[in-house]
Amino acid sequence: MAQGQASNRVLVREAAQFLDQFKYEVAQEIGVNAPQDGYWGDLPARQCGAVGGHMVRRMIEIAEQQLAGRTTGRTLR
Repeated sequence: MAQGQASNRVLVREAAQFLDQFKYEVAQEIGVNAPQDGYWGDLPARQCGAVGGHMVRRMIEIAEQQLAGRTTGRTLR
């Protein structure tokens, strides 16, 4: 791996299962047919990117709310 590139690994092992479940929830919300076997390689990059992008948006939204000291009831779970 080249210098400066981050690896795509979960830093908190306990979060791995949660993040995987979250990925499927987001895919369902935006209308992407998530693969049942767990292999996302057959989906177009645009669809996979949309799922990841929406995940990041939701996580940032929740983090901002927590930093501001308010919650709207929307959580990652």
